[in-house]
Amino acid sequence: MVKARSSHAQSSSANGSLPPLESGDRLTRQEFERRYHAMPHLKKAELIEGVVYVPSPLRFEPHAEPHGQLITWLGVYQAMTGGVRMGDNPTVRLDLDNEPQPDAVLLISDAVGGQSRLSSDGYIEGAPELVAEVAASSAAYDLYDKKNAYRRNGVQEYIVWQVLDQKLDWFVLRGGEYIAQETNVDIIRSEGFPGLWLAVTALLDGDMTKVLATVQEGIRSPEHEAFVQRLRI
Repeated sequence: MVKARSSHAQSSSANGSLPPLESGDRLTRQEFERRYHAMPHLKKAELIEGVVYVPSPLRFEPHAEPHGQLITWLGVYQAMTGGVRMGDNPTVRLDLDNEPQPDAVLLISDAVGGQSRLSSDGYIEGAPELVAEVAASSAAYDLYDKKNAYRRNGVQEYIVWQVLDQKLDWFVLRGGEYIAQETNVDIIRSEGFPGLWLAVTALLDGDMTKVLATVQEGIRSPEHEAFVQRLRI
């Protein structure tokens, strides 16, 4: 049941206009999209396991800056990998109860065998192969309900950067469960995107020169070349 509303929201509903999205609302995906479309000023809202989440304005160091660093890293890889697409804050229709707006996605185009596709109205439908999120800490819902939704729908790799905790988790889907990659290493290598290498400590330390040098090294690897050739077939 949708939670009780303020008198303003109830009045708006009575007058025929749509109530605004509010964190904690329980909505169908169709109703969530209707209200989201009616709020063009709203930059981000998510439906996770049927519950609406509307984040607070984002601060620079805990979110905007690390978000930009993830996008830069993924963008370098995507630019050199034909058949792979990268998105910043796209709405993803995972299933009837989940419509997240992840910080970044990396996906294989459906034209070359990817598991998601673009709908006629321009949204991602299905699970991107890789999703990355910036979270303040381990208490964030990114590591709970959202993680379960991604796992259940088949997101193959899930990265969560917990900025305040100075920690990064990289989960790989195996046998229907997420297995945490060892992050106490110099470099993590993606299983689904050969050549996507991440210098974890460098990223946490803000050393983007090393982060980009590392992913460029991965792009020059034989396994990346083989992956690119495979996507061309």
